[in-house]
Amino acid sequence: MTVDVNMPLGDLVTADPRRSRILEGFGLDYCCNGHRSLSEATSAAGLDLAEIASALDLPGVAPTETTGVGRANSALAHDIVDSHHAYMWEEMPRLQALVDKVLAAHGDKHPELAEVHTTFAQALAELDPHMTTEERIIFPAISRMEKSGAPATSGSLAQPIQQLRDEHEVVGNLFRHIRTLTDGYAVSEGACNSYRAMLTALEEMELDLHEHIHKENNVLFPRVLEMEAELSR
Repeated sequence: MTVDVNMPLGDLVTADPRRSRILEGFGLDYCCNGHRSLSEATSAAGLDLAEIASALDLPGVAPTETTGVGRANSALAHDIVDSHHAYMWEEMPRLQALVDKVLAAHGDKHPELAEVHTTFAQALAELDPHMTTEERIIFPAISRMEKSGAPATSGSLAQPIQQLRDEHEVVGNLFRHIRTLTDGYAVSEGACNSYRAMLTALEEMELDLHEHIHKENNVLFPRVLEMEAELSR
């Protein structure tokens, strides 16, 4: 095995973003639980460590990633807003309307759709204030700290960042529940185009959310806390 099995999942993906889809395929959480080593995660899931390590040993050079070591923290935060936040703000109301429509049309034959509807609404209720806090408070504080070369005047960012991480876990669990309710977003026989579109969109949102959380939990937030600690010395 050329892949370091003691390396955290988040670090493995940061080193080569192509690994995210491989870990997704094995059902391994590299975002909220990205601190776990590959060995720990595979053992907990009852998976074959050698098989997964081999799959992660990708040929060629890893593609350039905006989360690279040379990225300024404020620039990475800006990229997260421009890509993941922008996608979520646009997609959340559209997908909510689609989930509403599918429940109304198929809820009688697919009772699980009522719980999908409720769970998705809970996820949006978490994401809206969460992203707003990041955009209006946390990310601007990161930018000010970076520009001034001094710790945030309003106090340490450690507690607010931990709160954001806790919220990530809540949302991640809600989408995991939706995946379970839909049997992995499997399309039922005779499903209409709207039903298929809803399942596709829900899966795309979950995958984007995993990348979003990974960039914050495993890259941006650790760097910010390290910068804050250095500036406080």
